[in-house]
Amino acid sequence: MGSLYALPSGVDFPAELVAGLIERMRPEPPEAMARLRLFLNSGRMLRRVREEFDRHGARYLPRLGLIADLARLPVAEIPPAVPPLRRRLELAQLVAGLAARMPQFEPGAGVFSLADSLADLLAEMQDENVPPAAIEALDIQDSHAAHWQASLGFIRIVARYFEDEAEPDPTGRLRRVIEAMARNWAARPTQDRIVIAGSTGSRGTTAEFMQAVAALPNGMIVLPGYDFDMPDFAWDALDAGTVPIEDHPQYRYRALRRRLGMEITRWTEARSPAPGRDALVSLALRPAPVTDQWMREGAALSDLTGACSGLTLIEAPDERHEALSLALVLRRAVEEGQTAALITPNRMLTRRVAAALDRWGIVPDDSGGEPLQLTAPGRFLRHIARLRGRKLMLEPLLVLLKQPLTATGCATRGYHLLYARELELWLRRRGPAFPDRAALTRWAGAEPARQLWADWVADVIEAFTEGPEAPLAHVIAAHLDLAARLAAGPGGSVAASSLWQREAGQECLRILTDLTEEAPHAGRYGAADYADLLDTLLGTGQVRRTAAVHPGVLILGTLEARVQAADLVLLAGLNEGSWPEAPTPDPWLSRRMRLDAGLLLPERQIGLSAHDFQQAIAAPRVVLSRARRDGGAETVPSRWLNRMTNLLSGLPPEGPEALQQMRARGAEWLALASALQQPRARTEPAPRPSPRPPAEARPRELPVTAIKTLIRDPYAIYAQRILRLRPLNPLRPEPDPRLRGEVLHLIVERFLRDRPTAETLAEAETRLIAIARAVLEETIAWPGAQVLWLARIRRIAAKLVADEAERQAAGTPVVIEERGAVTLPNGFRLTAKPDRIDILTGGEAHLFDYKSGKPPTDAEMLHFDKQLLLEAAMIERGAFAAIGPRAVSAMTYVHLGGNGETRDADLLAEVAPTWAKFERLIARYLDPRTGYTARRALRKVSDPSDYDHLSRYGEWDLSNLPEGK
Repeated sequence: MGSLYALPSGVDFPAELVAGLIERMRPEPPEAMARLRLFLNSGRMLRRVREEFDRHGARYLPRLGLIADLARLPVAEIPPAVPPLRRRLELAQLVAGLAARMPQFEPGAGVFSLADSLADLLAEMQDENVPPAAIEALDIQDSHAAHWQASLGFIRIVARYFEDEAEPDPTGRLRRVIEAMARNWAARPTQDRIVIAGSTGSRGTTAEFMQAVAALPNGMIVLPGYDFDMPDFAWDALDAGTVPIEDHPQYRYRALRRRLGMEITRWTEARSPAPGRDALVSLALRPAPVTDQWMREGAALSDLTGACSGLTLIEAPDERHEALSLALVLRRAVEEGQTAALITPNRMLTRRVAAALDRWGIVPDDSGGEPLQLTAPGRFLRHIARLRGRKLMLEPLLVLLKQPLTATGCATRGYHLLYARELELWLRRRGPAFPDRAALTRWAGAEPARQLWADWVADVIEAFTEGPEAPLAHVIAAHLDLAARLAAGPGGSVAASSLWQREAGQECLRILTDLTEEAPHAGRYGAADYADLLDTLLGTGQVRRTAAVHPGVLILGTLEARVQAADLVLLAGLNEGSWPEAPTPDPWLSRRMRLDAGLLLPERQIGLSAHDFQQAIAAPRVVLSRARRDGGAETVPSRWLNRMTNLLSGLPPEGPEALQQMRARGAEWLALASALQQPRARTEPAPRPSPRPPAEARPRELPVTAIKTLIRDPYAIYAQRILRLRPLNPLRPEPDPRLRGEVLHLIVERFLRDRPTAETLAEAETRLIAIARAVLEETIAWPGAQVLWLARIRRIAAKLVADEAERQAAGTPVVIEERGAVTLPNGFRLTAKPDRIDILTGGEAHLFDYKSGKPPTDAEMLHFDKQLLLEAAMIERGAFAAIGPRAVSAMTYVHLGGNGETRDADLLAEVAPTWAKFERLIARYLDPRTGYTARRALRKVSDPSDYDHLSRYGEWDLSNLPEGK
């Protein structure tokens, strides 16, 4: 018997591995099993093997271990491995230097992502035993030679890490340990039984270890998922060409057989539960040069309907329906007492399925766990790192204050949440965009508890502004200090907080502790670089759920698929880019350079993924699923699913019928998912509102600027003036047009009020610019907006000053931003605050309105924007005490933008008719029979209203007639 064994796809590999070992060791004394050394490929495989030995009753266990554990095996002549984090920090410094000298090298890529890819490349070179000399010998002759030459030059610099025998990498030390073991075994072959199981030999170091074990008298290798039915010509086709077909699921076994010079025999007599399906899948996945055999060999496949009877194909319209359908399948399996395993590399899909299962109280056993960066401690630490060195705006400050871990170390967290809510409302109404100690002091008032809390928030805000470049240890200490302050809360302690509690907090603390230990090897860091580093480290962590999980519902990655035997297997997310995953671009070596150097090609990872697929689909019952659309875009089916459906479609009469039945079974689950999402009771869409409040509730006073709103969107007046609902300012304040208008009006007001008795145009322009600069510095917190708006004012300053000189020669500004009012006979009061009213030399009034945007046309003024016309009518009725009743001789718009042009509104004849129409309009809206219709006459359908959500706009449109109550 040879020493190279295998098991077919579909069998319970751990169970058959243990059964075969027990059977082979049966003739020997019991203690012989204790001397056997069994090397496995993953921790989950090791746990399953232990469970299977326990299931066979009390006996000696072999010495179990992982192949990766050999890197920690003490060997006298091999020093301990350098921590991987230290190596990455050292490489990051070199990559940062490269990025500084060559910004064109991979623009947009982060320093630490490049450092990680470089560390992976060096590890791969050691794993595949590719020395730097092989890289330097590459002949580069493509259109991107300059980029690859720069890459090779940099790899030569870091090659010392490959050759450093005093401080080897973990991968390099693993290779050296295995080479030392192989030399010892070659000189003195061990008589102990040594077994390697579960690995495919896809990596160079593992393949060398297999070769050394296979040469031993009692060495054995057990491979998973071997295709015993694949014909010889198909095996030969895998490496017949110049480029090996590494994306085939069985390619690694072809290479391993050739390397070991051995044939593969069966480990046990266990057979696949679905041999007909295995033959179909094997034929579908044949390498491209022999797919012409589909029709000839496919005709020999018998009972395709029976072979596909255990297959269900779900082709969902989107990921939501796919996840819900899979959750229903898992729920049915729970009800029937079956074990079910969901296998997919798409972590977003697994989270959707887990969320759908939560409605039935089913918590799956997820092997991948929760990404550490998405846990509460991970988010908390990342937020703090990202905000260091910046002035905190309203939104990020509230994110920090409302984070679940903030102030968990104090006894007054309830008051903390209350104060955070009250502070948010206050800041959104009247606070600055960048809250500071002065604003917090005004909010706190005289209440001692609020003052204490406001001082704590102010201290935190001021601490965030400090983020100078410093040694990494100092940056970590500052980051942890900020995290401790926030988690402790006012008067609390970080020890009493929830920051470092539970699995996620402990894992974050371990990562930061390791980073602190390796900080002396990292150089200096700024706030942004440190945030990128923390994102990278936390992005690689996972946290397993320790709460009670359902033992029969598993969520597995593709690697764990070979470990777990289940009654039902769900292969989900079968789209290109997911199964198989898109290869990660290599910024250092092109595909041809990798092939010439002997490194791994992207196709190898695809082949391993195909092997996982071939093993998983051999389960007794399998559900295949994919979403036709993802994020609104069409998806492409996985190449393996595409091959299977194409093969079945071309094998009449049974093939198309079997495929139709697979899809019909999937359609039943999709129908259930659609039915589950249907509401139990239908809710009719809301009508277009036109509320009719009683006369005593209707407003008796409006500013002249609200008349335009009353005409265009009466519902906004109803919501604001009757319901007293005012929109909050946005969480993320911006220098928007409204703020720009307020600032420009303030600049002009100060320019007019503070003018000297006599000044030249040049002096006036200088004074205007100085006022603009001062106002912008006082009111605008965004430096970019200050510069941009000041530049726009400079552009129109000369014209504005010249026009102002002409206006002053014609009259004198008397009313500047002063309020006036007129009361109608029915008691309604109209108020106004004109930008400016000049009294001309003849005694008439000249009305001015400053516009930061485009002034309205005459037609808009006549029908909607009646502000100037109404203000002119108010002047004639003596609304402004400073000037008394006067005739208006002109109305002018001054554009505080563009080129600073002015426009006279030639509508003085319309002042009296406009006032008469206004009186009729007010009388109508004082009548309780008149409704305040939503979006009555907005300028465009796309124009928003602050109260669209209140009027439920979207459930109705402008073609609906208003309904009043």
